[in-house]
Amino acid sequence: MQITFKLYANLTDYLPLERRAGNRMPLEVPSGATIAQVIAPFKLPPRQVHLVLVNGSYVPAEERATHALAEGDVLAIWPPIAGG
Repeated sequence: MQITFKLYANLTDYLPLERRAGNRMPLEVPSGATIAQVIAPFKLPPRQVHLVLVNGSYVPAEERATHALAEGDVLAIWPPIAGG
């Protein structure tokens, strides 16, 4: 199945070079893949996977290993960001 995978801020460095400018990429994943399974190959530092949204809805850290994605989902991830 296909989803859209989006990374923001410094996490865009983990996307393939040709996808970094747009911060998103289509991604083919096995049916029923979980958030944790999808992000594992990208080797994102766990402490940098802060805000995770699926179709705009927040997914808490304790649900990311079991939350299965569906065809057409948009998975977006932000690192912790400090402001002033």
